Amino acid sequence: MASTIPDPHQGTCTDRQGAPPADRAGRVETHGIDHIPERERHGHPRQLFAVWAAANVNYLNLVVGGTLVLMGLTLAQAFAVIVAGNLFWILTGLLAIPGPAAGAPSEVVTRAIYGIRGNRVHNAVIGWMISVCYFALNLAAAATAAFSLVEKAGLTASTGVKVVVVLVIAALTLTIGVYGHGMIMKLYLPITLTLTAVFAVVAVGVLRHTDFAYTPSATPTGAELWAVLLAGVTLMGAGPLSYTTSADFARYLPHTASPRAVMGWTALGGFVPSVVVGALGACAATAVDMTDPQSGLQEILPGWFGPVFLFALVLGTVALNALTAYSAGLALQAVGIRVRRSLSVLADGTAAVSLTLYGLLVSDFLDTVSNVLQLTVVLLGPATAVYATDILLRHNRYDGPALVDETPGGPCWYTAGVNMAGALALTGGVTVSALCVDTLYTGPIAHALGGTDLALPAGIVVSSGLYALLTRAAGGLRRL
Repeated sequence: MASTIPDPHQGTCTDRQGAPPADRAGRVETHGIDHIPERERHGHPRQLFAVWAAANVNYLNLVVGGTLVLMGLTLAQAFAVIVAGNLFWILTGLLAIPGPAAGAPSEVVTRAIYGIRGNRVHNAVIGWMISVCYFALNLAAAATAAFSLVEKAGLTASTGVKVVVVLVIAALTLTIGVYGHGMIMKLYLPITLTLTAVFAVVAVGVLRHTDFAYTPSATPTGAELWAVLLAGVTLMGAGPLSYTTSADFARYLPHTASPRAVMGWTALGGFVPSVVVGALGACAATAVDMTDPQSGLQEILPGWFGPVFLFALVLGTVALNALTAYSAGLALQAVGIRVRRSLSVLADGTAAVSLTLYGLLVSDFLDTVSNVLQLTVVLLGPATAVYATDILLRHNRYDGPALVDETPGGPCWYTAGVNMAGALALTGGVTVSALCVDTLYTGPIAHALGGTDLALPAGIVVSSGLYALLTRAAGGLRRL
């Protein structure tokens, strides 16, 4: 065990890396949604880059990049969509800056927007339910790669073996989530470096076979082209928009940490790998069949590299899902369930593993969930916009101790525990977004526009504008 030395700047004992005992990599994190005292803050915003990079040097971005070409876009158009869609990482970075300011996770900061009771509903749907569904889908994807790895080792992927594989991957993921913030900060730099090295080999194989003059057999034009481009941006943007909880990983930073640095390192950590890996996927789609990416890519990669590539797919998903499980655990606490953070993470994992096993072994449940998650942009776009608008209007001034006060009459109680400005703005944005969507169903506005899906921009603009107007009508933001 590392020895401790007094740190006069933090007023408590820290290890030689500057982390207090409550946030040490080898110990289960003791904090949940409670306020992080200034004496326990540590670290530098640049550490956030590796956290987000490790979660985004992954198979999903590769697949989505390839999907853009399969949708009929040229390589240049696909590159433009990849960059445009990933600009939403700027919003993810913006949502991270209340972490150091409040010493609280996003699940608590949003009490300032929705009120104590309103925020419980917000966390139950957007914070917990969607996170568990994403966890299950990502776990299923990792398990599929692991099944291939098992078969390459000479074993038969029987039902029993599949169950064991899923449980092992889930156990590794949940171990990181249970140990928490300190473990994440410790592991994600080496994970980032490992995944970068693997995908560098993938890049060599892909670029050697890329047809840079590729032209789709049926290229959309006119209104159809704009519809495809908007659909592609929405598809790419769904990734960064799903991380409305970025403050969770910044809340241990000192309150003096530069907001620009917190925002910049978070945004870059997601943007750079997402763009690079997504572009590789688009390039690969000009050379191999990306409807089955795992098999297609192995046609252009060295034979010895197959198991390494499969291992990287599993590792990348573990890194991604550990962040999801960690935030879902905080969301479960924020819903009002009085349970330790470590146990809430295990509860989330149990639910996700159950969904995964049911989907892989019993039915097409995961396909159903996957289709439903295509609609999450209807919720996530407006939720992100309202949160970002509050940060800008409040100039990132959040009082951590006030945010954790759940008593009636407290600063976040508002009217019967609900801030109507936040609730109405989110409801209005989601309603307009649902009218404009064109995925599993076509909303009336999308139908009138010939299938053009404006759900994402419409939801963001309406919810942000409504929140600003309703807040002003109510006499301005309540001081925290």
